Amino acid sequence: MSLNRQQALHEVLDRVPNHVERPSNKISEYFGENVFNLHVMRSYLPDEAYEGILEAMEKGTPISRKVADQTATAMKEWAIGRGATHYTHWFQPLTGSTAEKHDSFIAPTADGRAIEKFDGSLLVQQEPDASSFPSGGIRNTFEARGYTLWDPTSPAFVWGETLCIPTIFISYTGYALDNKTPLLKALSAVDAAATSVCQYFDKNITKVNATLGWEQEYFLVDKALYAARPDLAMTGRALFGAAPAKGQQLDDHYFGAIPERVSAFMKDFEMEAHKLGIPVTTRHNEVAPNQFELAPVFEEANLANDHNLMLMELLEKVARRHDFRILLHEKPFAGVNGSGKHNNWSLGTNTGVNLLKPGTNPKTNLRFLTFFVNTLAALHRHADVVRASIASVGNDHRLGANEAPPAIMSAFIGSQLSSLLDGLEASIKAGKLTPADKTALKLEIGRIPEVLLDNTDRNRTSPFAFTGNKFELRAAGSTANCAVPMTVLNTIVAEQLNLFKAAVDARIKGGDKKDDAILKELQHLIKESKAIRFEGNGYGDEWVKEAKKRGLSNLKDTPTALEVWGRKEVAELFSSLNVLTPEELHARQEVEYENYIMKRQIEARIAGDMASNIVLPAAIAYQNMLIDNISGLSEVFGKDAKAMTAGQRDILATVSETVSALYKSTSALREERGKINKIEDIAERAVKYGSVVTPLIEEVGEHCARLEQTVDNEIWPLPKFQEMLFTR
Repeated sequence: MSLNRQQALHEVLDRVPNHVERPSNKISEYFGENVFNLHVMRSYLPDEAYEGILEAMEKGTPISRKVADQTATAMKEWAIGRGATHYTHWFQPLTGSTAEKHDSFIAPTADGRAIEKFDGSLLVQQEPDASSFPSGGIRNTFEARGYTLWDPTSPAFVWGETLCIPTIFISYTGYALDNKTPLLKALSAVDAAATSVCQYFDKNITKVNATLGWEQEYFLVDKALYAARPDLAMTGRALFGAAPAKGQQLDDHYFGAIPERVSAFMKDFEMEAHKLGIPVTTRHNEVAPNQFELAPVFEEANLANDHNLMLMELLEKVARRHDFRILLHEKPFAGVNGSGKHNNWSLGTNTGVNLLKPGTNPKTNLRFLTFFVNTLAALHRHADVVRASIASVGNDHRLGANEAPPAIMSAFIGSQLSSLLDGLEASIKAGKLTPADKTALKLEIGRIPEVLLDNTDRNRTSPFAFTGNKFELRAAGSTANCAVPMTVLNTIVAEQLNLFKAAVDARIKGGDKKDDAILKELQHLIKESKAIRFEGNGYGDEWVKEAKKRGLSNLKDTPTALEVWGRKEVAELFSSLNVLTPEELHARQEVEYENYIMKRQIEARIAGDMASNIVLPAAIAYQNMLIDNISGLSEVFGKDAKAMTAGQRDILATVSETVSALYKSTSALREERGKINKIEDIAERAVKYGSVVTPLIEEVGEHCARLEQTVDNEIWPLPKFQEMLFTR
């Protein structure tokens, strides 16, 4: 049974911050101690095995059975030394989170005893039951077989008493049933495409890695208040509630002093994160009350994504130790800012160069321009695909809500850099460039570092902003698995770089010098992708009109955005680069439709249940109190009572009208949900849940919020926003 509001508030008053003992004040002394990283491998593995693992990580070469056996033995010994008794293949099914099945190391012996055993076959491949994981129709429910395969590019780690081995997850027929497999393929595609283009500038560049730096936002709520709100527990957000008198309007929470109890929690999870090798460096109060943010150092994208998924689980685990609950939902409370997960993306080479950072001379700046402009062109070409990659139920509440970028995809690069691109577009003439043209261009390109030095402001209304040496995809939601938008971004950039390389080679073959060919193709791309660049206020109605004139899409909600996955050209995009087959892409579309519908169903059910079983009984009890009060006064004062009870009668009328309206809305919600559930077409059903059920949930919430503001505070059963947001 959930707590009632009064019990919950009494529990909160008794809270004291937990004291956290650090193993050392120097993070470097325990950083990565629970990770089977290269340093540990060097100590545990023979040279042959160590070199084999390195080659697999860097070049993707197969690992021999001998190396796998040696690695498995070393992992087992190291993990047991860290207190592990079990191992698991840790993977990312299409649920959006992670999954694991634990097996012990023991193997019985003939003499009735047992030994610890873990060999290469168990390390490399496992067969968890795949029947209950989403597949989007790739296989039938009775076809349960699925395989997890070791991903050596992401190090194993010990979590509690379990050795966790990052893996991909595929079906018996080889289809990807997870989010990691397409990400790895997209990273391979962008590596090949970017390395090929880099050869124009530096023959020593033989590998390009996509890097990712995510920023995770979240809310904290005391566990007692959380337990008294069924909607928080079941959906991750408060489906209704009256706005508090004080929200975030004073801007006093943002970057403010971190409360003592919250600080203790942060220190605890940071210590656990550092032991797992997650390089968390930043923590601060966010805009909304009881909202916070953390961020790590940039890492290779696959590892960074694994670390983010680990950290989301870690946040929940550590929060419980401090009597908190984590809310990762994009919009847990109406009226205050929601939470996003900014994906900061760039490309780095084996020579230590960030390809999106200007250099010190025209040559390196031409390389920067090449990757910068091609990224803009990729976004322009596939803006709808990027929009679809960040679509979710939670994000529908957040995008465009004066706190997050709108659903219209655009790129902010700053007015000075935009002017520079316009100048380059205009200055490159048809035909061969004259020496004077080349000198002017070199001078212009040489100005890039100076331009970026002065162009330090950001546009927080932009979904895709250039911030000096990286692009920041600001539109991803806080619950997102970064693998999905990162798969899309790296795929579209890989395709665009391949197109660029082919076009430049054709120009060179036609007689242009290499630099001339590059500049002319960049001019073409600058002009072609100009519509995607926007420097103004993305929140304004004017931008909606302007974007329409420019031909940019405005896919306002998830059902609309998910239609993108069904387009023929999108299937060709992913299949041409061997990232996703048409069948795998269609399966993901089906899974996302189903996920959207189920989450809306849960919201509708819990809204109806709370309205009927919690709110209406409280409101009716208050009605009875008012009736008793009016009746009692009438008995005492007789004919004078009508004037004396005018206020009570008005309140009673308000409550009665709202009770009636709430009952009507709740009944309509149940009725409409029943009708929509009979629709066979999944896309149509999703659209109806968005256009019919969602407004009814909001209507129920409005009536509940009105009653919250009217019913006696002593008998109102649910914690209020002001209590959840301001009680530490």
